[in-house]
Amino acid sequence: MENQDNNRKPISRIKSPSVLTGDLGKIPPQAIDVEQVVLGAMMLEKNAVNDTIDVLHHNSFYDPKHQYIYKAIRELFAATSPIDLVTVTSRLQKNGELEAAGGASYISSLTNRVASSAHIQFHARIIAEKFIKRELIRVSSEIIRDAYDETHDVFDLLNSAESGLFQIAENNMSKQVASMQTVVREAIQEIEKASQNSDGISGVPSGFFELDKITSGWQRSDMVVIAARPGMGKTAFVLSLARNTAVDYGMGVAIFTLEMSSVQLVKRLIASESRISAEKLRKGDLKDYEFQQLHTRINKLATAPIFIDDTPAITIFDFRAKCRRLKAQHNIELIIIDYLQLMSAKDGKGGGNREQEISTISRSIKEIAKELNIPIIALAQLSRSVEQRGGDKRPQLSDLRESGAIEQDADIVSFIYRPEYYGLIKDDDGNANQGIGEIIIAKHRNGALDRVKLRFVPEYARFENLNEMPDLDLAAPLKINSGFDNESMTYTVKSKMDVDNDSGEDFDKSTITETPF
Repeated sequence: MENQDNNRKPISRIKSPSVLTGDLGKIPPQAIDVEQVVLGAMMLEKNAVNDTIDVLHHNSFYDPKHQYIYKAIRELFAATSPIDLVTVTSRLQKNGELEAAGGASYISSLTNRVASSAHIQFHARIIAEKFIKRELIRVSSEIIRDAYDETHDVFDLLNSAESGLFQIAENNMSKQVASMQTVVREAIQEIEKASQNSDGISGVPSGFFELDKITSGWQRSDMVVIAARPGMGKTAFVLSLARNTAVDYGMGVAIFTLEMSSVQLVKRLIASESRISAEKLRKGDLKDYEFQQLHTRINKLATAPIFIDDTPAITIFDFRAKCRRLKAQHNIELIIIDYLQLMSAKDGKGGGNREQEISTISRSIKEIAKELNIPIIALAQLSRSVEQRGGDKRPQLSDLRESGAIEQDADIVSFIYRPEYYGLIKDDDGNANQGIGEIIIAKHRNGALDRVKLRFVPEYARFENLNEMPDLDLAAPLKINSGFDNESMTYTVKSKMDVDNDSGEDFDKSTITETPF
């Protein structure tokens, strides 16, 4: 027994590193040695600073000492001062942070841990990746903690979780500088693509032919502002172009409606598509043939790639997050906001008066358009100065309400103007203004200024091309069989092209007979 006891190995009281880590918890992702190498290189080589200064923040470093040192380097860089061992030490001493940074001897030791400058960007990315992982752990831990707390509203928790994750991405993703060769290649590709289209449209088409001739379609990354006084048909116009883009061209469209509910908006789309008045749809006062007309005509609309968000007073932060998701999940190619002045900038950037808040919102919309590389159309209200002016009361850029920043940020500013709204029955050439709407392009950063006339159909809340051939008007059936058997149905056809410009009355009505299928 003694021999057995003597052969036993002594029990160690020192635990292995793996056991120690398991007992005390996990160590956050870090790369202390890489941090030392990067800081040492930055104090020795100017190129090392230029290659990493836009990749790293002071809190990207895990070691608090390194955070102080890097903060001093950034301050020297901003002041265009030389960056070396002496200047960094001096700056830390001036800030009262030398001891917190490890002292002069520690800073000096960093210059002995330098790798090849050719690898400095790779080393900086390692530090950035470790920081992103730590941030993900932090946000995830907060989500888990709050999820166990029964006092937290689940939807507030979802919102804060999403906001936290997007904030990590936003703060750590930087756009690379493109070379001239790359940009020229992309520009040539866009020119060649436009040349292949016989209609000359290089952007997202609106379906309004004369308008598309001027704009070549809504260009990607553009912010387009469409402004008008209440009652001019702002919503009707953007719904018509959204329908054209989604139904006729199959492109995804996102509509953020801050004034109306999604159901109200869809009812207006249905009225426009089915050519049944919104009042009839609201009351449900439809005859049998109108129900048939309704279901027949909205099939394409029902399957169109249109996505509607009716969050009231949406913040610019939530708007950005939702746009990113819609782009990733549904590849939307056009965003519409109805309307800009109803948005909120409660993400901490605004904080001032309303004009400053609108400026923040306008600037952010332009940033989102560039980030997602899609056009964003934002509706805007005009001030009452339009009504107080004499003459034809055509709007102008100075009428944009609450902020000149809207005009500054927008690539295109256009106005909707209907002269008959002000009782102007004829234009300067004596032509009738009834049912006519003008799109006035008052600012066009990359093109010409012009006016485009469209047909406005108020009962359907619809804008059309002026020379567009209308569908059959089924509003006055002469004979109808409710059973929809093989008997014929007779309708009166009214052509909107056949309108007397002086009287505005229909003429040349004809009757056709149609056999139902």
